[in-house]
Amino acid sequence: MALVTTFEEMFSWKKARLLNKIIYEKTSQPEFQRDFELKNQIRSSSISTMSNIAEGFERDNLKQFRYFLRIAKGSNGEVRSQIYTAYDVGYLDKEAFKDCINLTTDIGNLIGAFIESLNIKIAEAEKNTPIKNQN
Repeated sequence: MALVTTFEEMFSWKKARLLNKIIYEKTSQPEFQRDFELKNQIRSSSISTMSNIAEGFERDNLKQFRYFLRIAKGSNGEVRSQIYTAYDVGYLDKEAFKDCINLTTDIGNLIGAFIESLNIKIAEAEKNTPIKNQN
């Protein structure tokens, strides 16, 4: 398996970027655009998902990376919930709804798997760290 050297190489970030593009396209439609609260919230959550993946990666610290991935996963869940609202009020058709839900599900699964991988790496690192003398 190749080592990821930039956040742009991460599948979760790539999918979050795609979702963000779709969210911006859909929220630019006249009826959706007039719903300032939902439009702003779903855009913000979408941006947060993508941005927190990048920010965590750039921290060069496994625990901080995990922390930011958890925030990204939460923001992704928020986007998914808001997609249901957009569909329920008629801003998204069935196809766009399914596409967005599938993307958020994929993103959440990818982030979750990465968090689990980091949990293992962090536990191994802590297990191999010598305990300092308490004297």
